[in-house]
Amino acid sequence: MPFELRPLPYPYYGLEPHMSADTLGQHHDKHHRKYVDRLNDLVTGTNFANQPLDDIIRGSATDPDLKTTFNNAAQSWNHDFFWNCMAPVGTVSKSDVVNKRLTETFGSVDRFKEAFKAMAVGQFGSGWAWLVFDHGELAVTKTANAGNPMTEGVVPLLTCDVWEHAYYLDYQSRRLDFVTTFLDRLVNWPFVERRLDECRD
Repeated sequence: MPFELRPLPYPYYGLEPHMSADTLGQHHDKHHRKYVDRLNDLVTGTNFANQPLDDIIRGSATDPDLKTTFNNAAQSWNHDFFWNCMAPVGTVSKSDVVNKRLTETFGSVDRFKEAFKAMAVGQFGSGWAWLVFDHGELAVTKTANAGNPMTEGVVPLLTCDVWEHAYYLDYQSRRLDFVTTFLDRLVNWPFVERRLDECRD
């Protein structure tokens, strides 16, 4: 079955004023679609054709000859995950479970946010900042370009896209302002809690 561009889990205007409908529409309908369409072209007639994205990502991550396949598979997955990491303005609620784990690991939720922002702003060029479940512990990390921490054997819980097209129309070059707003206003904490629950199974 060919991969499909999944619809956003909220309207284009659902994240305003923190992320504009223009940014969200271009990001999803152009950038994300490009990765999905290219991936379908690349895997047609190959052993990857009927595999889930997770398996394609892991199976292509370390093979230089499959770099293009990895990039498009990982970017397709990363974007699907990123959309779900956010919730419409006015619907975001905290998670006591996640707050407790963040406090246990980082000392406080605010210290987690500072560590996450440092990863996001410290990523030179394009990439992603992540909260992950790493062999029983929470950690923050970053990946360049299409990188995904699942290739290192850890479980993504939350991500923020720091490619410029994710924020430039709304924030220009102010990446820190974008990431701060993402953490304070947009994160879908119940989604993070569900991901964390899955790690306990």
